[in-house]
Amino acid sequence: MSEMTYRDALNLALREELRRDPSVVVWGEDVALYEGSFKVTRGLLAEFGEERIRDTPISENTIVGVAIGAAMGGLRPVAELMTVNFALLAMDQIVNHMAKIRSMFGGQASLPLVVRMPGGGGSQLAAQHSQSLESYFMHCPGIRVAYPATPADAKGLLKTAIRDPNPVIFLEHELLYNSKGEVPDDPEFTVPFGRAGILRAGTDVTIVAYARMAVLALQAAEALEKEAGISCEVVDLRTLNPLDAETFVASARKTGRAVVVEECWRSAGLGGDLAHRIHEACFDSLRAPVRRVAGLDVPMPYSRELEKLCIPQVESIAVAVRDVMTASV
Repeated sequence: MSEMTYRDALNLALREELRRDPSVVVWGEDVALYEGSFKVTRGLLAEFGEERIRDTPISENTIVGVAIGAAMGGLRPVAELMTVNFALLAMDQIVNHMAKIRSMFGGQASLPLVVRMPGGGGSQLAAQHSQSLESYFMHCPGIRVAYPATPADAKGLLKTAIRDPNPVIFLEHELLYNSKGEVPDDPEFTVPFGRAGILRAGTDVTIVAYARMAVLALQAAEALEKEAGISCEVVDLRTLNPLDAETFVASARKTGRAVVVEECWRSAGLGGDLAHRIHEACFDSLRAPVRRVAGLDVPMPYSRELEKLCIPQVESIAVAVRDVMTASV
């Protein structure tokens, strides 16, 4: 095990897979000479050359479209979009082609393609560059969606995504790139899709979260244990499609209370789906209604203080847990 940042864990996963499989290529805006907007592709051009690490024009629709064709032709492209917000310019390729080709060809065409996208708020990048759009992709059948919270999962899930014969949207929260954690050195270390992780065992309430919200949920759980003696079980989804509902449902059934945390907008957000699954499966076990903590339904302001109000924080998660502990059905 080695301690490294989330960023370096992603870089290591790319490097190991490029070495292992000559069909893996990395394409995107500034991924080669500039080594990526967030330096995830640092050093790859020097090691693997411009035939495999290639800068592209500023055209997200083209980046994804070419990657789709290359995947159908036998390569394993890892396409990087500079930010998830720019994926809106490629939604025709993502929704109408990337998600559907394997099904429309009756399984005769494989699509081993990964589209990496940094996203999320908290960096004072304002409304057009701070969005959390994961529910867009989760809503579309045919696409796998991964969103790791820890450096170990960043490495393991990205390696699984690259080896998968299906198209994968791989999301990375911008505020996690500098976070550190233990990462297995084994080049064959992978994390399976569709298997949530228990970041912290508990008995009083279940907190279901993912990506940066899983990290904040863990911090809230530790503070609640220390300050109020509340034992929280924190479930990190890790992948949104396939979704491991079995794990968080079992946890909610055990604790009898649940809080769902998401950074995306509350209206039609992912949390509503998660809360419904818990209510539907655990109706007779719940001691209180499921609470949701979500981003505010507003365009993200530039002001740092206003931005904090729009995104769930450790304290807002803790407040929801305290509320669910005192509520009853």
